[in-house]
Amino acid sequence: MFNVGNFFNNDDVDIIAQLGGFQVIQWKRDLSVNGATAQRAWFASQMNVHRRQVACDLSQAPVTVQAGAMQWMVGDVHATSGVKGVGDFFGKALRGAVTKESAIKPEYQGSGMLVLEPTYKYIVLQEVGQWGGGIVLDDGLFLACDGRLQHKTVARSSFSSAVAGGEGLFNLSLQGQGVVCLESPCPAEELVVIDLQDDVLKIDGNMALAWSPSLQFTVERSTKSLLGSAASGEGLVNVYRGTGRVLMSPTVYGTPFAPAGTGA
Repeated sequence: MFNVGNFFNNDDVDIIAQLGGFQVIQWKRDLSVNGATAQRAWFASQMNVHRRQVACDLSQAPVTVQAGAMQWMVGDVHATSGVKGVGDFFGKALRGAVTKESAIKPEYQGSGMLVLEPTYKYIVLQEVGQWGGGIVLDDGLFLACDGRLQHKTVARSSFSSAVAGGEGLFNLSLQGQGVVCLESPCPAEELVVIDLQDDVLKIDGNMALAWSPSLQFTVERSTKSLLGSAASGEGLVNVYRGTGRVLMSPTVYGTPFAPAGTGA
């Protein structure tokens, strides 16, 4: 039996999202500041730059997390490497090498609580089952997920889609029923969700955060001719074709701002 005080019931904390066994808490203000950093921290809070953390209730489901993401855990919690043998190790090492994700993702199970390291990125929770049973993630977005989800490596449909599209050649794909936590460059309120039914989505830039594995991804000219593409000023666009869903940032994303001295 355990009791955690001054965390969820802290008047400086808001629970901004909850799905499955995951809760996203947001610290309203950074109070651990001094005279040199107080002004910047105050302005940051006014622009929705806050520390955010994920709390995982392991009694609902085991959890797989990005390596190094655990901050603290309490109660009956058992941690494993998630490696089930030599073959599994080499498979995960290869997947980590080509997807830019950690090769070994620790797995936590039990009946206690796991809390992840704070981040200044935005935490987005998605139910993988609502994506038709699978979701493909852009590099660097994975934070944690239901431990029952299957991890696979998905190759791009063509080499040109990786090189010309500004994307990697391989991506992490999660399949099954369960929740995944994404470290997003923008808040969920700004993300655009596009559902395609035998249709086409064309994006000028690296703006897709996640998409259904059923979609075919290619890179194409914005118009049918080179001259037309040059005249339109667009050139090449990322194309998602078929039936499925795309989660898209409203702008080409980069590294989010974090106040000085936060270590984020």
